[in-house]
Amino acid sequence: MKPAIEVKEVSKMYRLGQVGSATLKDDLVRSWNRLTKGKDPFADQGQENDRTSAALNPYVWALKDINFEVMPGEVMGIIGKNGAGKSTLLKILSRVTTPSVGEVVLRGRVSSLLEVGTGFHPELTGRENIYLNGAILGMRRVEIQKKFDEIVAFAGVEKYVNTPVKRYSSGMYVRLAFAVAAHLEPEILIVDEVLAVGDAEFQKKCLGKMKAVSQEDGRTVLFVSHNMTAIRQLCSRCVVLKNGTVQTIGEPNATINTYLTTFDKHILEKDWEEQEAPGNESIKLRSMSLCYADGERPTTGMFEITRDLVLKARYEVKEPMGAFTHGLSLFNEEEVNLFNSHDVTSSLRNEERKPGMYTIEAVIPGNLLSEGKFSISLTLFKKTPFEIFAQAEKVIQFSVVDEMTGRSARGDYAQGWPGMVRPLLQWSSKKDTL
Repeated sequence: MKPAIEVKEVSKMYRLGQVGSATLKDDLVRSWNRLTKGKDPFADQGQENDRTSAALNPYVWALKDINFEVMPGEVMGIIGKNGAGKSTLLKILSRVTTPSVGEVVLRGRVSSLLEVGTGFHPELTGRENIYLNGAILGMRRVEIQKKFDEIVAFAGVEKYVNTPVKRYSSGMYVRLAFAVAAHLEPEILIVDEVLAVGDAEFQKKCLGKMKAVSQEDGRTVLFVSHNMTAIRQLCSRCVVLKNGTVQTIGEPNATINTYLTTFDKHILEKDWEEQEAPGNESIKLRSMSLCYADGERPTTGMFEITRDLVLKARYEVKEPMGAFTHGLSLFNEEEVNLFNSHDVTSSLRNEERKPGMYTIEAVIPGNLLSEGKFSISLTLFKKTPFEIFAQAEKVIQFSVVDEMTGRSARGDYAQGWPGMVRPLLQWSSKKDTL
C-alpha cells in the first residue's frame, strides 16, 4: 500500500521583511533554478528558523529537509513551539504555497482547515458556502445534497444557515468550516489549531469525528495542536518540529515527552525583589523553592519518585493583618490542575499576622506523583470573604522520574502509566474459603 502523503526533502525559505528577493534579477534567477531543478542561489545564506535569535541576513529556512510518510487511515499529529514551522508545512501540504526545495506527493482529495473561515466567501450564506466548498473539492451537487443536513446538524447553525457568514461569530465560523471539511468525504483531512476557537463541547465533538473519519472511513488525518491530551487520544504517530526541522517521529507518548522535556526548563527556586514581588501594600511574597525533605536540591531539576518533596516559601507582612491561609495548586505538563491544597494544620493559620518575615512549608509525599513534568502555584488568601493577597502562578517547574531505581513507574503499562498520580494504596488479596 502506497502512503497517502509523502514529504520528500521539503524545505521552505523566506526573505525577512520583504516580498521576493529584493530585485527582479534575483527573482528571475531563482525562478529559473526552480524550473531547471537547480540549486537555489540563496540556499547557503539561509539561517535556522530560531525566532529568539537575531537575524544575520535576510534569508531564513522556515522548513529544512522535512521527510515523513503518512499511511492511508493514519492520524498523524504535528507538534512544536510557536514558530517551529507547523503552519508552513500544512500550507505546503494544502497547496497554499510551494516548497523552495523538495516534493510533496498527495494521493487523494485534500480538505484543509488552516484558519477560521478557510475557503469561505464572507458575502455568501452558510448554505452557499457549503456548496462552494464541495465544488472546490470536486464533489457533485447531488453528493453535497446528501451530506447537507448532516453538515448543518453537526455545526449546530440551523438557524443561521441562510445568513451571510460574515455575520457569524468566530465560533460559528469554525463550526461550519470544520463540518464541511470533515463531511464532504476527502481522502486527506488537514486540521490546524483552529479548533481552539470552539467551545469544549464542540472540540470534543470534532475529536470524535476525526477519530471516526480515520477508523471507520479509512481516511488520513493531519492534526496540529498544542493540546497534548487531544494528540494522545487521537494520533497514532507524531512529528515534532523544532526550528523548522524534524526533531523526532514516533508514537505519541514518546514524542510528547521528548517535546516537553526539550522545550521546558526547570525552575526550583525564585526570589523576588521588593518592587516586583507578588502581593499588595500589606503583604509581599518574597521567595519560593522546592527541595527534598533533607534540603537537597537536584541540579538537574529531576526528583526521585519515591522521596518526599518540600515546597518552601517566605513572605513579608508590612502592616498588621487579620488571619489568612496559604494554598498551592499543582499542574501537570499539559497544564491540567491535578489538585489544590491549602493549609489546615499549621499553628498560624487562624491567627492575625504582625509585621515581619514568615516561612511556610508544604510536603508532597513520595509516590504520590507519577513520572512527568509539573509546576506549582502558590496563593496567600482569606477564605471568608474570599480575597487573594498574593499569588505566584506556576513559578516552580520540575520533573519526577523513576530512573534511579532501574525501572520506570510507567513500565507496568504498555501505553505508559495511566495518570499523573500514583498513590500507593494498601491492598490485600486472598482466596475465599468455603
